[in-house]
Amino acid sequence: MKENLKSQFIEYFRKGFKKKTQLKIGVEHERFLFTGKDKKRIEYPTLKKLFENLKSENWSPIFEGENIIGMRRGKQQITTEPGLQCELSGEPLENIHQVCSESSKFLQEIKKASEGLDVSTISIAFDPYNDLPNIPKSPKNRYRIMTTEMPKGGELSLDMMYRTCGIQVNFDYTSEGNFEKIFKLGNYLTPLLIGLYANSPFKDKKPTGFYSYRNKVWQKTSRGGIMPIAFEKITFEKYFDHVVKYPVLFIIRDGKYVQPTGQTFQDFIEGKFDKVNNQASLKDFEIHLATIFTEVRLKQFVELRSLDTCDWECFCDGPAFLTGLLYSSLDESFNIIKNWKKENVMNAYILSSKKGLETELEGKTLHEWSKIFLKLSKEGLIKRNKKNRKNQDETIYLKHTQNVIENKKNRAQLLIDQYNIKKNLDFFKNEKENFSYSGL
Repeated sequence: MKENLKSQFIEYFRKGFKKKTQLKIGVEHERFLFTGKDKKRIEYPTLKKLFENLKSENWSPIFEGENIIGMRRGKQQITTEPGLQCELSGEPLENIHQVCSESSKFLQEIKKASEGLDVSTISIAFDPYNDLPNIPKSPKNRYRIMTTEMPKGGELSLDMMYRTCGIQVNFDYTSEGNFEKIFKLGNYLTPLLIGLYANSPFKDKKPTGFYSYRNKVWQKTSRGGIMPIAFEKITFEKYFDHVVKYPVLFIIRDGKYVQPTGQTFQDFIEGKFDKVNNQASLKDFEIHLATIFTEVRLKQFVELRSLDTCDWECFCDGPAFLTGLLYSSLDESFNIIKNWKKENVMNAYILSSKKGLETELEGKTLHEWSKIFLKLSKEGLIKRNKKNRKNQDETIYLKHTQNVIENKKNRAQLLIDQYNIKKNLDFFKNEKENFSYSGL
């Protein structure tokens, strides 16, 4: 491998270093948009009308060729996922009060822009209504390539692309050692995050036997799962050496997508890519990093990707729970997990989507671990001392997590209880969420 190029790519990660006073939180969350009483997925012409209505809220369109594929407002973006799921890529923010307010405003704007279009949404992380062949497709060129390539490495990759919605929380790091702790803790706690925030128990209008069927799907997705290097001494160089072994999904030249023929990114760096004349650039590397779909991944920040999209409270709770741990109780949390065995974490990872908080990990159930880490998260958020105008700190957003732990039931289990009474999903038709938040 070209050593000078390798050093440039590794330096890319070091340029992500932030001072402790500069740490931000970025949240991305996806949402299904349905139409009609039978909850068919929204078609592209309707989505374009919704985007057109968003212009009144100062959103500007993003084009790929002649197609509108998203909207932009300042540092915020609304993007379209493969099955026209709608995703907010939020602005990096200083505290959970701002994160919660941003999510509230976005959901209110989507609701307003949907008026007159017969568009609705429900809080769920796997589409319980629509079969894969009947889901409309985004016009993005990258998704056309991914639809062809992804199933080659994971049998449920298309279900991931077209039938799931998740929440992603992004965190900064201050040093390479700080990155390692965040990366490891995020991976080791993946089973716990699944157990606490599971919200996808249905498929084809029936229970699947899983609390998080979304996570079951992601475990059978190409380029997904928990990276094996998470259980080793991890450095930027080791992360680089691992991710360049993934095949290239696509590259972009002169605004056009070029599909590879099996080359890895390492091949690309070494000039072994017969469809282009030049070697991989930093921009190519950024694109490649975004096509790795593991539970935790690195760019110039660390992305934790294990949360199911869920109801209104969870948009605030999941990010708050993680912020308390990763930004203020990191050392205490890391000391708990640092000696956990790979086989135990991976076993819990496989089982947590089905067994939830009853899953065992290192001699305790996830329910027992949830009490321990909730306490650490609360202590961390109190230490951060980020107050809103009502003089409340960020612990106010842990109420949902507290309820899950006290009742020993995640949202998926509550939904299953309703299904067992109704014997159908009609209770979703009456779901009313209050997206209004004014706690800043």
